[in-house]
Amino acid sequence: MASGDNQLVRPRCCKMSASSKLLVLNAGSSSLKFKVFGLQPFVAGIGGMFDRIGDAVNCTLKASTPADAKGGKGRKWELTIPAKDHVGAMQSILDFIKDNASNSFAREVVAVGHRVVHGLEISQPVLLTDKTIGKIREAAVLAPLHNPPGLQGIYAAEKVFKGVPQVAVFDTAFHQTMPSHAFMYGLPYDLYEKHKIRRYGFHGTSHKYLVEQAAGILDKPVSETNVITCHLGNGSSIAAIRGGQCIDTSMGMTPLEGLLMGTRCGDLDPAVVLFIQKQLNLSVQDTDTLMNKKSGLLGLTGSNDLRTVIEGAQRGEPRSELGLAMFVYRVQKYIGAYWAALGGKVDAVVFSAGIGENSSNIRGLILGPLKGMGLELDVAANNATVGGCCGDIAAATSRCRLLVIPTDEELCIAEQTLEVVGFPKPTGATAA
Repeated sequence: MASGDNQLVRPRCCKMSASSKLLVLNAGSSSLKFKVFGLQPFVAGIGGMFDRIGDAVNCTLKASTPADAKGGKGRKWELTIPAKDHVGAMQSILDFIKDNASNSFAREVVAVGHRVVHGLEISQPVLLTDKTIGKIREAAVLAPLHNPPGLQGIYAAEKVFKGVPQVAVFDTAFHQTMPSHAFMYGLPYDLYEKHKIRRYGFHGTSHKYLVEQAAGILDKPVSETNVITCHLGNGSSIAAIRGGQCIDTSMGMTPLEGLLMGTRCGDLDPAVVLFIQKQLNLSVQDTDTLMNKKSGLLGLTGSNDLRTVIEGAQRGEPRSELGLAMFVYRVQKYIGAYWAALGGKVDAVVFSAGIGENSSNIRGLILGPLKGMGLELDVAANNATVGGCCGDIAAATSRCRLLVIPTDEELCIAEQTLEVVGFPKPTGATAA
């Protein structure tokens, strides 16, 4: 992809025009999400996902455009388009956009931003070069479900958009400001030196976006903003942020550590793993599958969807009640721990992602017992702040603000991509 000196040439991408576009990609094992941004002005445009790549029968492309500024409804598509691999899916996305949004799209793209889950100790978004790709490959041992598909997305984009600069934005990057006492494990030190065993944290793009948005709401510089950000979805994590920088986060060397999640167990005594392997005669791979894909809410209740778990709890189903209580308790415990880590100097607790943005019920359950810490909820504001709304749900007497902020990882990736390739940082995105 890149020259031997790790410099990526940008022959036709150094200037923006009214038609210039930026493409953001997020590749999964059998999926490829995309979002297009216009750059003059900076507006979010068409986006969607290619799903079930490699399945000749069920491979689908779902896409939509946002509502316009005048309230006009956006368009939606759902098409069956066979794609044998990510390169084929990327070409189909390009053809789809040419047919439905811009027939000169391939020439309009001036940069491509990629979400990459694990970057080891890379602390900033970087231009993709041979050296960077080598790091992504090296980190694949720590993110085997995420980094290899990310590389496929990179290779696919490179084939389709030849000569266009590509940027990697890492989930782990934002958390690289954690001090060593927060990121190290209590294991022999040479395991860190030789095998890079340490806590890295994930969802960094979301946590970075949330602290920046919170600072704006609080009318404070990011460098003076202290928040606890709660990214609560099927995968969940919490971060303690002091002065705009992460000082701790709930996920560890992999996304398995921390909160109870949809299919992940979260925090676990390591001896449990050894016991399970011995008692059930499980291989390393089987044990990994058990903890990552068969545990969490799914293992406890039979469903990884918290909405289903809540409905079951409301019917009095004991396992649903247990799963719900465990999910809520883990979040409370981390908020309390990070309150202490920040020395009680917290400007806001922020809720985001699928659960955090949309479940006033869960937010109420989490915050209710924390009233003793001074976190007081405005019940009416909480109930009203759902469905993509941004708002402050704290009572006037609350010790700190309680904010609901819809996350926008694609926007954050787009902004960081523009910075890396040398374009001015946009002031904000609006619907196309």
